[in-house]
Amino acid sequence: MPLKKLASGLLFLLLAFLNTPVQAEPSAFTSGSYQQILASNANQPFMLVIWSVNCSSCLKDMALLSSIHHSRPEIKMIMLAADELSAADQVQQILEKNQLSEIESWVYAEENTQKLQFSIDPKWYGELPRTYFFDKAHQRTGVSGVLSKEDYDAMFAKILK
Repeated sequence: MPLKKLASGLLFLLLAFLNTPVQAEPSAFTSGSYQQILASNANQPFMLVIWSVNCSSCLKDMALLSSIHHSRPEIKMIMLAADELSAADQVQQILEKNQLSEIESWVYAEENTQKLQFSIDPKWYGELPRTYFFDKAHQRTGVSGVLSKEDYDAMFAKILK
């Protein structure tokens, strides 16, 4: 009898471990990363959220992004921190705190951040937060500033057509 309890306890722990989401470290975002993101999401709508650990509006928006991520699983969300690679641990902590650590995330990994911004959008001047909504043909709409739930819903209606 005690052996049976031990075996069932171990099985329970194993199942709990297997159901724990993988929390990957943010990938290094370099000059070719934007094209890599587009290629890996070919024919798929998604949103790219650009934020920073030093942006108070970005941090306030995390709760809403987490809610959207969990309530709208059909929307692929990619997080890009416009911070130095040395801030990757802080980026990961913020994502974990907001239950966003299991989604694809990136952090700037080049000193020339203006070059990285330009590779994403030559018309973007670096204001944060910045969110890009891509339809399945990768026609995109970029929006600067904090968005409401209604704003997100309206953009999702456009990209999911």
